[in-house]
Amino acid sequence: MNPLNIVEPGLAVLLLAALAAGLLIVSLVALKMVWRQRSTLKELQQELQRTVQVARDRLETEVLLRTAQLTELTHHLQTAREDERHRLARNLHDDLGALLTSAKLDAARIKSRLLDKAPEALDLLAHLVSTLNSGIALGRSIIEDLRPSALSNLGLVATLEILTREFAENSGLEVHCSLADVELQASAELMIYRMVQEATTNILKYAHASQVWVSLALDHGQVAVSVRDDGVGFDSRVRARSAYGLVGMRFRVEAEGGTLSLVSAPGQGTLISVKLPPASLRLPSDTKPG
Repeated sequence: MNPLNIVEPGLAVLLLAALAAGLLIVSLVALKMVWRQRSTLKELQQELQRTVQVARDRLETEVLLRTAQLTELTHHLQTAREDERHRLARNLHDDLGALLTSAKLDAARIKSRLLDKAPEALDLLAHLVSTLNSGIALGRSIIEDLRPSALSNLGLVATLEILTREFAENSGLEVHCSLADVELQASAELMIYRMVQEATTNILKYAHASQVWVSLALDHGQVAVSVRDDGVGFDSRVRARSAYGLVGMRFRVEAEGGTLSLVSAPGQGTLISVKLPPASLRLPSDTKPG
């Protein structure tokens, strides 16, 4: 019998134990390496998440800052435009109005002197007076469009009633008004007037509507304004090619601290709603500018 093939049982057990111990050590080392790699990978993922979050927070802060700057710039431009409109309206009223009125008075004096001397000139004078009257009416229309005098003289409700009545007469649409007497700051009143003016203009251009509803109310301390039509509507989820009017309207509302929402669907008309905070309300001690 070959002695090399003979292994004592005790030695075999020791060899098996050593082999098992070696395999266990190798497994533990491999497991430790895998665990270390997983831990390193997890740390890298966490670091990447932190980096992404920091970049996201920075981007959100930048977006908020740019949005606030854009809103402030828009408010400044809107204010500057309204001030320029006010100046032009005042100049038209004072200068052009005075010139046209003076020319009309001169025409009346000339007419009184030519009654018996030049009858053929009376027709020309009548045409001149008619032209001057048309010029005066056109000037008043331009002045009211630039800066509605009714807003400071009669208040927001009366001004909206005039606006919607003229819109109904010019468009042939049926307009329903529900206007509560809400006392607002002058800037908020002007914003609401411009918003309703822009909305009704868009309805006339695009909506193909037959009825329009305009409302102004005080809802739980907030001022609620809405303009709704029963026109063709549109998919509000799709960005329109020319939405500058709506964008300008939204920034104008946000400059007053309010929010604007638009709801529309094909064949279901369009609803524009504005909510203004209580800060837009005019305190009893406030006075309206003349």
